[in-house]
Amino acid sequence: MKKTILALCTFLMLRSASAQDQHVILISIDGLRPEFYKDPTWNMVNLRQGMNEGVYSDGVDGVFPTVTYPSHTSMISGVKPAKHGIQGNTPFEPNGVTGKWNWYYDSIKVPTIFSQAKIKGLSTASVFWPVSVGNPATYCIPEFWNLPTKENKKKTFIEALRQNAVPRGLYEELEQHAVGKLDESDFDADYLTLDENMARMSGYIIRKYKPSLLAVHLVMADHFEHEQGRDGDKVRVAVAGVDRAIKTIREAVQRAGIEDRTTFIITGDHGFVDIHTSIAPNTLLVQAGLYDPKKPENWKACFHTSGGGSVLRLRDNNDKQTKEKVLQLLKSLPAAQQKSFLIKTREELDAVGGDPDAAFALSAQQGFAFSGATTGNLMRPAQGGTHGYFPDFKEIRTGFVAFGKGIKKGVVIPQMSLVDVAPIISKLLQLDMPAGDGMLFEGIFKK
Repeated sequence: MKKTILALCTFLMLRSASAQDQHVILISIDGLRPEFYKDPTWNMVNLRQGMNEGVYSDGVDGVFPTVTYPSHTSMISGVKPAKHGIQGNTPFEPNGVTGKWNWYYDSIKVPTIFSQAKIKGLSTASVFWPVSVGNPATYCIPEFWNLPTKENKKKTFIEALRQNAVPRGLYEELEQHAVGKLDESDFDADYLTLDENMARMSGYIIRKYKPSLLAVHLVMADHFEHEQGRDGDKVRVAVAGVDRAIKTIREAVQRAGIEDRTTFIITGDHGFVDIHTSIAPNTLLVQAGLYDPKKPENWKACFHTSGGGSVLRLRDNNDKQTKEKVLQLLKSLPAAQQKSFLIKTREELDAVGGDPDAAFALSAQQGFAFSGATTGNLMRPAQGGTHGYFPDFKEIRTGFVAFGKGIKKGVVIPQMSLVDVAPIISKLLQLDMPAGDGMLFEGIFKK
């Protein structure tokens, strides 16, 4: 019996030491599309180098809605929104939109790679990762901001990050040693320094603290894809900028002396679709007396929109009469307008792990997107690009590249899902993540 216990203790000690000796760098490129690394004209030299050293996917299916916060939560939990609880970037607010986002980690209903790593005694870091205020990471700079006020019409970051950094004082430490003194313009998404500063923060944490897991969110490609659509001079510059940020992080790993023990996973949250027209379905509800923007507390039905996706919420989930009334409103639209979107049933939402409280959903056709507006015309001009659509077509897929310790060279995964990312990290760090919606691609690992 003593020999058995001794053998078990020895096994657990060796397993723990092995996990401590492994590092994973998870880089999320908001708005990453597979052609960014597959097509050399996009000039992602550093990411293509990593692709050639390891594995990549031709396309990664997202979750519904294909927007940032649900997607990133699926990435780190291995389950879809119906289980993890983050149904959109913003909470559903039928009584009036406040501008709040789903910032807080305690909204996540399931274990994540961060919580499991903490149980294992591993150090972790989270840099500008969505839904990370209160994240159990050892080092955390959350994606968070203070809302505009009467005195300041813009959202502000520095005080919000300073107060919510973990440990307290980490933000000031990063200013002193990684990025220099920042002002609010350094968080303005119109300037590419935002991604580079996040990369420098990540690099400093890697060099100084050598966490077993670091996850960082780079945002600039998404910003300019919203402005210009799938292509444009600003989009291409942003893509080149994020590629430079990847190099900054990789160099930090080299300088920390842990390159031979590090695996890089570079993925995204969604693709992008060019748009020309916006649809405001809540205007139909106002006209039908189901929603009153002047007395929103009396609402009976309301659409929660997320770019190319929109879900119908009912005040009473059992109110079949109101649900049917809304369906009839949609089906009574002129035929040309009906062609601009698809109605997704409750069963179709269940199949993709969509919002369990939605009566049904709408997914816009390419070229169209949704607006949450309650006044004005149903259809209105739009430009640029967006996402949020049902995850069932090529353009809305994101990308995946992995290389480094434990990863084979030359493997191509034709199609995978965002929920497959967490199982990969769990295997690398021996996290014992609970079974989720994803699968583990055993063929990408060296034996």
